[in-house]
Amino acid sequence: MKSRQRKQYSRNMKRSDDSEREKRRKRRRLLQELGEQRIPYLSPTDPGFQELWESSYAGLALRQSGTLPDGLHEKVQSALITFQRRGCLLRDLVRVRDRDIFTAVSRALVGQPGYTYRYLDTRLFTIPWHREVGDGQRDEKEKLCCDSDLRDACKALWELNQFFCTDVQQQTKVRGVKRSLSETENSEDTPGEGTCEESFKDRLHEKTKEEEQRKEEEAEEADSGQGCSHSSTTSSAPPPAVSGPVQFNITLINYMNPTAMTQLKEEPYYGMGKMAVGWHHDENLVPLSPVAVYSYSCPAEPKNEEVTEKDGKGKSQEKETEMKAEGMSKDEGEKDKGEGSKKEEVEKEKACWRVGLKVAWDIHTPGLALPLQSGDCYYMTDDLNRTHQHCVLAGDTARFSSTHRVVQCCTGTLDYIQKRCSEALENLHTDPANDTKSLRSLLPSTLQHIEDIHNEVEFEWLRQYWFQGRRYAPFCSWWTKPIEKLEKDWKEMERMTQLLLAVVEDENTAQENRREMADILLNALTDRQQHRQTWRDRCRSSLAQTLPSEEAPVDRPYWSNEDPDMPLPFDLSDIINRVESLLWRM
Repeated sequence: MKSRQRKQYSRNMKRSDDSEREKRRKRRRLLQELGEQRIPYLSPTDPGFQELWESSYAGLALRQSGTLPDGLHEKVQSALITFQRRGCLLRDLVRVRDRDIFTAVSRALVGQPGYTYRYLDTRLFTIPWHREVGDGQRDEKEKLCCDSDLRDACKALWELNQFFCTDVQQQTKVRGVKRSLSETENSEDTPGEGTCEESFKDRLHEKTKEEEQRKEEEAEEADSGQGCSHSSTTSSAPPPAVSGPVQFNITLINYMNPTAMTQLKEEPYYGMGKMAVGWHHDENLVPLSPVAVYSYSCPAEPKNEEVTEKDGKGKSQEKETEMKAEGMSKDEGEKDKGEGSKKEEVEKEKACWRVGLKVAWDIHTPGLALPLQSGDCYYMTDDLNRTHQHCVLAGDTARFSSTHRVVQCCTGTLDYIQKRCSEALENLHTDPANDTKSLRSLLPSTLQHIEDIHNEVEFEWLRQYWFQGRRYAPFCSWWTKPIEKLEKDWKEMERMTQLLLAVVEDENTAQENRREMADILLNALTDRQQHRQTWRDRCRSSLAQTLPSEEAPVDRPYWSNEDPDMPLPFDLSDIINRVESLLWRM
């Protein structure tokens, strides 16, 4: 029998599994190598922080809150609070290392209508941002997909998105001009606050050296290096500069209240503190595209302020007692006061939310921890997301973020999957005289293509939607009609699989073609059966059972084996056995 052809989604899942195993090996190796030691990292209070930023993290840019356009903060922060108040921000039940876990962060996806974002085997479906009044899909009663409050919130995020598109593009142009001037003058760049101003030639040389060192390390020790939450493909040569306008097409809204979380993990490599989001590359983005993040920290709870004040007084009293007991001189007291002031600055930094960065595959370059004041924005530009990893370090207060990205739209949009459905259904012929159906072509390549699409629609769209996306139906009905249409098309593909089964089991079918068609069918049915069981298990998991009914995953499509409206049974075991037996007899 010919070796089974793997489908696109199956290959993606295998790569994800392989990536997870490789990541775990590398993480264990690194922790063993470090032992009790920690890699150093720098914060703004540390000497050399700015130099480290400019030399090793030049793709990171900070825009402080006071430099944003008037009125934008108020609109965006009001929008974020609206999402929280309406219950739109929910923790995702994602797949990590073959088990389901809840994300520590509550999320919602807003962006271009019909776009999705896939991470950790989970597809999120956009709530569309509304650019104009009345913009949005309407149902059969001419009702807009979102109510006025949510439309206003989405429109505010779209305005922030437009600002980011323009601002990142302008910063890119400024950096390009400064690089050109520095090369012309043959002098070093003058660093600006948090911008990428190292000469391009020097950075290319540095990146090339880093990649060569990384390749040597990998060749010597396959399991060395740092673990990451998702692997990214790297090449031995530095990437070209990004050109063209920036068009962020989605934003992932995040919310987290650290006081409500009891099990935040400690950052393992540098000792940076509690992590809200672990080390990772942002995945499924257009290569070399930037990421823009707006950070909004909510006011601290009164009880936290009281504790801080009390602790501060306690520390002052302890210090005064120690000074008196030891008979410290005035000069010694002034020195201690300075050290205390430095310690207070460090504690103040750690109370803030911070973004941590590190160079991937590198345990020698110190990490970077950048505190974020409420309303600050930061950009990850050039190839920073490819060559570096970042994490989010929890502060003392609740925090929203709006993370704007350029997601890959080649396979993750409604237009894409609708076109795929049309391609598959072109092979279904309906006789207008008696309404009987048949397959137009029995070419193996055509049949393989159709079964691939069939599985993609069921497992990458329908089951993903009913597992995650349906939670947003009470707030936004945009996806209701498209999902209904996808389900209708998928049912027709079930009919096409039934027709293929009939051809394969027909003794009059040519033996050579029959064997190849049976092999294609068996591969498709086996994958389908396996993934249906996986999704059933996920919907019935102990974590899924803890969710309220309106948020709980739904095992859909599902039907009884005796359902007369369905061409094939849900459980494909008997049909798989029939096809296997047929192949053994050939």
